[in-house]
Amino acid sequence: MPRETTLHPYEPDDDLDRDLRPQRMADMVGQVKVAERLRIVLDAAQKRNEPLGHILFDGPPGLGKTTFARCIPNELGVSVQLAVGASLKAPKDLLPYLTNVEERSVLFIDEIHRIPRAVEEFLYTAMEDFRIDIVLGEGVNARTLNMPLKPFTLIGATTRAGMLSGPLRERFRYREHLGFYEVDELTLIVRRNAAKLRVEIDADSPREIACRSRSTPRVANNLLRWVRDYADSKANGRISLEVAEAALQMAGVDKLGLDSQDRRYLETIIRVFGGGPAGVEAIAHTMNIAPDTLTDEVEPFLLRTELVIRTPRGRTVTPQGFAHVNMPMPTSDRNPDGRQQSLFE
Repeated sequence: MPRETTLHPYEPDDDLDRDLRPQRMADMVGQVKVAERLRIVLDAAQKRNEPLGHILFDGPPGLGKTTFARCIPNELGVSVQLAVGASLKAPKDLLPYLTNVEERSVLFIDEIHRIPRAVEEFLYTAMEDFRIDIVLGEGVNARTLNMPLKPFTLIGATTRAGMLSGPLRERFRYREHLGFYEVDELTLIVRRNAAKLRVEIDADSPREIACRSRSTPRVANNLLRWVRDYADSKANGRISLEVAEAALQMAGVDKLGLDSQDRRYLETIIRVFGGGPAGVEAIAHTMNIAPDTLTDEVEPFLLRTELVIRTPRGRTVTPQGFAHVNMPMPTSDRNPDGRQQSLFE
């Protein structure tokens, strides 16, 4: 059965507070342009007394797609049903959600790119005409039952918008891409959430945590929780700059936000492959890690921070990457075995 919750705009929800998620649009930090556009469409829909148009949020993990989807029903004062794309394996799995929608309520599907094509097609008429066609029986005895739905808003969230079919993407009236956060924005998020967690923190620690958070609020919240645990165990519950630095050092998170696996990846390419180019499978086998782990978890941040580049011949560590792990760039043209050195030599 679908999970349904009613989130009133003026009543706090304990689950959301424990999750450190803002409950109102006014509490959101960052994504300023996205929030401004959403406030306009929310205000317009309320003035016209119409259901809000369908919205698709896309972007990397941890940037606030689910948070926006939770805030919107609060602003509208309507109920919300929560679903995950991977759990909707067939059209029949959607029926409980669609038949339970209320007037102007919200159906939120997280990771919507994971729904099968048959489920996508089942959504077409639900999104456009607010009706669904249910086939009863089989063969020559089959008949179609046309069931009207109450007007509702579908909010989809995805980290891979390209996996959605064109017809489904086009049925979302509004599409918002979420980008990475600035350090100042993350600093404010850390400071606010430290207050929610009722932890004593000095003026400098929030920025130190923010600088190591990969421009991502979810990472910042996870690091804050770890630093709080460290402070409770080692520093009588108070987070000072020294305590924050010691906690993050113990966690293996350096000044740029790289963890031990990120640095091992760079060191492997430099030490074994002379800085590159090297294929991802060769690197993965050398590190005894699955290639998918490298491409999905390790490489995105290293590519974004320009410590590694992808070339037609493989991955290559940049001069910034050499400097970050404090390893010298090779000076000879070739290794003793005749292998070509880095592109940057």
